[in-house]
Amino acid sequence: MNSKDVFNEVNEILLKKMKPSEHINSLIKRGCFDEDPFNKIKNLAKIEQNLKYHPEGSALNHVLMVVDKGSEVKYLSKNEKVFMWACLLHDIGKLTTTRIRKGRITSYNHDIEGEKIGQDFLNLVSDDKIFNEEVSKLIRWHMQPLFYDKNLPFFEPKHMLEDVDYKEVALISYCDRLGRGNLSEETIKLENKRIESFKEYCKTHKS
Repeated sequence: MNSKDVFNEVNEILLKKMKPSEHINSLIKRGCFDEDPFNKIKNLAKIEQNLKYHPEGSALNHVLMVVDKGSEVKYLSKNEKVFMWACLLHDIGKLTTTRIRKGRITSYNHDIEGEKIGQDFLNLVSDDKIFNEEVSKLIRWHMQPLFYDKNLPFFEPKHMLEDVDYKEVALISYCDRLGRGNLSEETIKLENKRIESFKEYCKTHKS
């Protein structure tokens, strides 16, 4: 399959399968992700993460868990195709930003780097420029709910609200938080509460 054929196959999987991870893993094993740009997704398997926050291991493991969680809630999105591709590509920026600093694995600015990498990726396989742009914008802003929670200076509500629907950002952040290993019921409830707080903030600050 050429890259556009792979794109179409993955698109079918993302939109129609309840556990897309199983089918994507099958494509990886068959060598369908060996060529650019899909090798970028495959290469996430080489990207280690901080086990404190990501007990599931590699960035690829995490992304596939996020995609599976996304498949459960995609009906809540205003555009399931955009949402599911954003789930798949949301951490693509970790390919260029992951470092070990003082013994800790970090991926600072992976959301910012990921916007360009994601758009370049999609421009190679999709002629729908609006779709490509909307996915890349969700990648860019997917960390905003976390920055809001922690009251970090990287929280940029004005710019975010100009670019994307905050409800879509909240939905992908929900999947990002729950798409990891060993979560207790208490943790899941807390993450839901945090997402609702973010949405309420955005609702009251949206012009």
